[in-house]
Amino acid sequence: MPSGGPRAFVRGNPIPGWEFGGVDRPVRVVGHYFPQMESPTRRLFLSRALQGAALVVLSPLVRRAHAAPPAMTVYKDPNCGCCAQWVTHVRKAGFTVTVQDTADMDSVKASFGVPAPLQSCHTARVGRYSIEGHVPADLIQRLLKEAPEARGLAVPGMPVGSPGMEMGARKDRYDVLLFDKAGRTTVFATR
Repeated sequence: MPSGGPRAFVRGNPIPGWEFGGVDRPVRVVGHYFPQMESPTRRLFLSRALQGAALVVLSPLVRRAHAAPPAMTVYKDPNCGCCAQWVTHVRKAGFTVTVQDTADMDSVKASFGVPAPLQSCHTARVGRYSIEGHVPADLIQRLLKEAPEARGLAVPGMPVGSPGMEMGARKDRYDVLLFDKAGRTTVFATR
């Protein structure tokens, strides 16, 4: 047996070059000397405790950073093709969408407080907001992030080049309007 004490065993296998010389003596590992290591149980306990603390502190931040947008319900006429294309657009942006086909869109718009001058072909609800017409998905995400006091966003009419209304290279300029309960509007974005 080499000087300095018995060989260490891990699961019955000797580790060549390891010699234990007692609690306060260094450990020789292939010609290098290191201070005596803490017990594996204490190291494991401290490691797990730090990991647990980090998980508790960081998990709400990670959840907020990676939280999926809330579920969206889209009300549309069953025969509207541009509405179906807009649904595809918002799904690609990560929204979970439920589609409700209805022929009575006027009552849907009235129940969600969409003023007549802002109306378009489909209406959606996401969180506490109404989304009227061909609103780009990134602006819906911005609305949800900023959370202004408003009833929702609208793209009145059906502008060519808006999501779901693509027609080749043609793109008409249009405003995305933020509207409140009184029907007052402000320009949220221009595309």
